[in-house]
Amino acid sequence: MSDKRDYYEVLGVAKNATADEIKKAYRKMAIKYHPDKNPGDKEAEEKFKEAAEAYDVLSNDEKRQRYDQFGHNMGQQGFPGGGFGGFSGGGMSMDDIFSMFGDIFGGHMGGSGFAGATGGRQRQRQRRGTDLRIRVKMTLEDIANGVDKTLKIPTFVKCEHCNGTGAKDGVAFATCHTCHGSGTVTQVQNSIFGAMQSQVVCPECEGSGKTITERCSYCNGEGVQRKDQQISFHIPAGVSEGMTLTVRGKGNAPRRGGVNGDLLVVIEEIKHPELIRDGNDVIYNLMLDLPTAILGGSVEVPTIGGRARLKIAAGTQPGKVLRLRGKGLPAQDGGARGDELINVMVYIPEKLSDSERQAVEAMRNSPNITPTEAEKQRIFSKLKHIFE
Repeated sequence: MSDKRDYYEVLGVAKNATADEIKKAYRKMAIKYHPDKNPGDKEAEEKFKEAAEAYDVLSNDEKRQRYDQFGHNMGQQGFPGGGFGGFSGGGMSMDDIFSMFGDIFGGHMGGSGFAGATGGRQRQRQRRGTDLRIRVKMTLEDIANGVDKTLKIPTFVKCEHCNGTGAKDGVAFATCHTCHGSGTVTQVQNSIFGAMQSQVVCPECEGSGKTITERCSYCNGEGVQRKDQQISFHIPAGVSEGMTLTVRGKGNAPRRGGVNGDLLVVIEEIKHPELIRDGNDVIYNLMLDLPTAILGGSVEVPTIGGRARLKIAAGTQPGKVLRLRGKGLPAQDGGARGDELINVMVYIPEKLSDSERQAVEAMRNSPNITPTEAEKQRIFSKLKHIFE
């Protein structure tokens, strides 16, 4: 008994589905599981092949009639069996699948560019250099305003003597004897559909179709050289610790031609000596002396990139939070700028002179110095959120 799924189930159609319904169902499945849309996904590739096999049978009136009568055993009923779809013989490649159904997609698989479904050779992947990662330290002032950076970074760059080819003067090449200049070789694998052929990048020439006959003496045939580069980039306002920004094409050049990797810039915040960051807000812990807390006055507090004069109301309690609106950090998404939050603390002296002690003793029994029960509850309710 075959372990294959029912072809109608594979395409999601009823057993009495019309040819047009089968064609539409297959088109949907092929686009969904196409290799170009699912690179490296083996499960998607198998579903793509499974859908193609189902369509191969159900789109052909004769094959469909035999399948309806004998199921997956149709190849054992005196009819040609084995290989793709039980009828078409072994050794069918992915290119054969594309060319077989090119009429459905107008000569291409959903605009994917995978050899245009014409049976042509698999497109070559362009070599890509490796990425570089650096850490950039930023102050709160830098984060608030954004900053332009120019750094000298050691990278692998394209050899200027061979134009990155690795060959002497950039011309010392011969046609690859393994792939005969095509850049690909055919690989055969056995599968449930029989022998499946696929084209892979030639291991000898790495897809270039040519081999070096004489190496460049400056880069020893690698096509790249180590060099310090001045790289300039902009870091926008509002970034945060650990955030990674990508500078395209500023990484290492690949061996023997291709596209550069990227430069990955990791943000590292330098702690401010007085301010604490909390998202887009900043926090400052203000220590008031006792007379200012009782009588009121004005104090100077630090802000990002400057100082601000702050008015203190008479009778300001410890734990009160004052707010300087718009004195925080900008939102990276363009939202509202944060605030500066000022936590008020009151300094209680531990040592007093005799005259100071006498002055405090004189106030001890004053009705305005000792809080009433109502005032205690009012203060406690304001401080309650600190301990929740």
